[in-house]
Parts: sequence; structure tokens; C-alpha cells
Amino acid sequence: MLHAIYEADFLGFSYGFRPGRNPHQALDALYAGLLTRKVNWVLDLDIRGFFDAIDHGWVVKFIEHRIADRRVVRLIQKWLNAGVSEDGTRRWSEMGTPQGGSISPLLANVYLHYAFDLWVQRWRRTQAQGDVIVVRYADDIIVGFQHRAEAERFLGELRVRFAKFGLELHPEKTRLLEFGPYAAERRHRAGKGKPETFNFLGFTHICGKKRSGRFTVVRQTIRERLQAKLSEVKAELRRRLHDPIPQVGAWLGAVVRGHAQYYGVPMNGPAIALFRFRVGWLWHRALARRSQTGQLPWERMRRLVERWLPPARICHPYPLRRLGVVT
Repeated sequence: MLHAIYEADFLGFSYGFRPGRNPHQALDALYAGLLTRKVNWVLDLDIRGFFDAIDHGWVVKFIEHRIADRRVVRLIQKWLNAGVSEDGTRRWSEMGTPQGGSISPLLANVYLHYAFDLWVQRWRRTQAQGDVIVVRYADDIIVGFQHRAEAERFLGELRVRFAKFGLELHPEKTRLLEFGPYAAERRHRAGKGKPETFNFLGFTHICGKKRSGRFTVVRQTIRERLQAKLSEVKAELRRRLHDPIPQVGAWLGAVVRGHAQYYGVPMNGPAIALFRFRVGWLWHRALARRSQTGQLPWERMRRLVERWLPPARICHPYPLRRLGVVT
């Protein structure tokens, strides 16, 4: 019931934890905004410990603002006051939402809807002179600006706004960076090197060029994410060392397929091909350990890779061609 009520209120640039919306719609909206609007500066926002900083008092006020049924409000209050269990002991706090609770994502969205979304919508309409784009997925927020002065003013006013609701921007992870079609040229003239990059929903966003020479946004798998996933695969292969090859091959195939289904965006082909190659290499090392000679002919390994690991394919179209993108 609550989801249906708030879906009518939530704004279009909010994508996280909402029915019918997913990370790739947020990524597409950001890509489209960077290419079709006059964006020269990107503000990468990071809220310090957001889920632990949610103030229960403000949550109740926000709910009461929209929900007239006192029984629903009291249920949410009881749920917030239930506390969390840590190492067998229960801890109560007036801050944060219990992790893993089914209603936690909705309440987090409600909190940022009032603390950020409505405010930024009004700011963009009444304060901005140039183009401003906003994409939010839960507490991951990217805001693009045409003018640097407006980006800096926005950031200062946002700090004050968040403080009112007990939220704080991480001083080191929140960054304002030059980004867009003219960033490379301007930074080259100023002797500052290549444009900075930013991360969003598993991808590093990079200023790039198409074959025609026109500006584009290159999205590559975050290096740390790729390495972390490979480390998980390596550990699991050790655990499955003596499992039958078809069983391990089917599992690895599902891993490679799932990776490509998320990270297989245009211009990220080399990264997903590298992931497939590294998975095959790790599997080769694991199978060699099972051999009495400690070796496994590569010709046999190549056949196993071709049999069980699906090819690295781009699974998503270019965002500007994708039908139904929510902007």
C-alpha cells in the first residue's frame, strides 16, 4: 500500500528501490543527460553513512505528512523503535533504519524525497540559470551543471539543507569535477591533464570520443569491482576444487553470463572480455592443481572454456536508442 501511495509522489530522476525501475535506467538517464544537455561540471555526491544517519523523528513527520491513517504511522514507529540485533544483543537507537528490513528501502526513499528531491527540483526551477541534470539511485547521487559557479553555490546550500535533516556529505568522497565535451580541451590548455572520471552504479564514467570525433561518455567496469569479483571466483574455485567439471563449468558460465548482462554496455567490451579470460585462467589454474602432473594442456582448456563460458557480448543498446528510458 505504501509503495503505491509514494510512487505517485516520487520524482522522475529517482530510480532506486522502485518497482519497474533498475540501475540501467538510471545509467541511461545519466548518459542521455550528459550528451543532450549543456553539462560542463559534475557533482558526485556521497552522503556519509546515510542509512545509519536517518533520523526517526523526521521519518515520522514525513510519513504523517502523506499518510492520514494513524495505525500505519504507529506501526512504522514501532518498527523503527524495534532496534537491531548485534552479536546476540539488541541495540536501540533514534537514528538509522534496521538493515535488511523490507520497508527500509522505501523509508530511505521517502527521507531523500523530502530532504533532497523536492528541494533540488525547486532549486533547479527557481535558482539555476544554466542546464542542471539530476540522477539519484538510493543514496548515490549525480548532479550535472552548465556553470561552475552554480555548482559551487548548489553544493554550499545543499550542505546546509542536509544538516537540517541530520545528513552530512562526505568531505573527501564528494567531488566537483570538470566533465563534458569541452573538458579535455580546457584542461589541456590549463596544463591539468586528462579530465577526471567518476563512478556510478558499478561503472567508471570517462570523457571520450566516437570514431567521428564527437564527444561521448565511455562507461567501463570499475576496476576494483572487477578485481573483487575475480577474487570471489578464485575463492569459490578452491572450495569446488574436486567437484565434477560440468558442475563447475555450469556455475562459471552463470557467473560470466550474469557479469555480461550487467556490465555489457556499449564501449565496455574489452572489460567484459577481460573478465571472461581471467575466469578461464583461474579455472585453468584450479584444474591444474587437480592433475597429478600439475599441468593441463591449454588445447583441452580452450575446449572447456568454449564449451562452458559464454562469449563476452554487449547486452545493452546505446542509451539514446533504448526505448522507454525514464528521464
